[in-house]
Amino acid sequence: MLPQERPPQAPADLNRINPEIWPRTSTRVDGALTVGGVDVRDLARDHGTPLYVIDEDDVRSRMRDYATAFAGSEVHYAGKAFLCKEIVRWLQDEGLGLDVASGGELAVALSVGFPPEHITMHGNNKSTAELSRAIEVGVGHIVLDSYDEIARLGHLAAEAGKRPKVMIRVTTGVEAHTHEFIATAHDDQKFGLSLNTGAAAEAVRRVLALPQLELVGLHSHIGSQIVDTAGFEVAARRLAGLLVQIKDEHGAVLPELDLGGGYGIAYVEGDTAPDIKVLADGLREIVTNVCREAGLPVPRLTVEPGRTIVGPGGITLYEVGTVKDVEGLRSYVSVDGGMSDNVRTALYGAEYTTVLASRESRAEPMLSRLVGKHCESGDILVRDVHLPADLAPGDLVAVAATGAYCRALASNYNYLPKPAVVAVSGGASRVIVRGETEDDLLRGQL
Repeated sequence: MLPQERPPQAPADLNRINPEIWPRTSTRVDGALTVGGVDVRDLARDHGTPLYVIDEDDVRSRMRDYATAFAGSEVHYAGKAFLCKEIVRWLQDEGLGLDVASGGELAVALSVGFPPEHITMHGNNKSTAELSRAIEVGVGHIVLDSYDEIARLGHLAAEAGKRPKVMIRVTTGVEAHTHEFIATAHDDQKFGLSLNTGAAAEAVRRVLALPQLELVGLHSHIGSQIVDTAGFEVAARRLAGLLVQIKDEHGAVLPELDLGGGYGIAYVEGDTAPDIKVLADGLREIVTNVCREAGLPVPRLTVEPGRTIVGPGGITLYEVGTVKDVEGLRSYVSVDGGMSDNVRTALYGAEYTTVLASRESRAEPMLSRLVGKHCESGDILVRDVHLPADLAPGDLVAVAATGAYCRALASNYNYLPKPAVVAVSGGASRVIVRGETEDDLLRGQL
């Protein structure tokens, strides 16, 4: 989403916790926000701020929602959204597969015994070491992204004496209505092989010419923060055309079709998120119809949700440090984190919902900009938000829907340590990713 051109209207109730935006267990108890039955004031006291908080029950329930809605299909969690050992354990408990986009993400999964046959490896420039490791451990699918990679993987597979299953990432030319930086199916970008130019068809020829690779399907990803199935239908039709071409030219019928992920969530009032059951039924119907129209057997469908599983269940907790009134414009509320723990606003204009979390207030709304402590004017967490006019240093504010792409994109800019990640459930909290210290920041330096 792009920044709003004009400030939003103040909400009728500054204390409201909208269940469409906040974690499923969120509520207010004696005025304070609680998540997973834990008061945010206790979280700040026990773990410090800034703090990433993950509602375990929320995330697990969304995993189960996908497993149920897509029964008979494959659901692979997109690990790039947020990955740690505990998330991988939850995936294994709930019966979901996993997508990884680097050797590091693969290492996280393998470190806790996640079955490699349920892992798909992505990436536009996988290294020789990453591909070798994927072959060695028996990763379920490797998604090929270039001619160079086809040749590289073929050579490595021949050396290893193994025959990995591969898919070809196809750039379908479908425009997802999203920000330029997270739209991934137009031709002029780094991912995939173009359907329009014939590169995808040529990639098929090259893979089928290598007996050491087993081509099992096509992969497509049309973007992120998508809330309807229209784009997926167009993409599926174009992929079906390629499947027909493959059948006619090579006599090969590919058994799998991966339509990627990118499903949206609600960040602010007025946002809509797709119903998972409706989404699943819609995608299955699309694939079934387009393949039958093309005279093809219906392939096994795979989807790759990430944001919709972990995004809504995460919040970030901050302590207010200063409140600075800029006469006639707004108040700047500075907190003890910033773009190092959430770069999405600075990167592509993401919007968020924020509330005073440590107490309720009936003060008048104050048009505010929630900013961090970094030495950058663009260090903005929430561009326009109404907070209570009695907000003061020491108050806690919470930003909703930060479970996806915040910790994953975190940095040490200005030498700020990355915050801890805490899971909450049943009135208890536990650290699942330790927060960094100054010693951690200095450890690699000579």
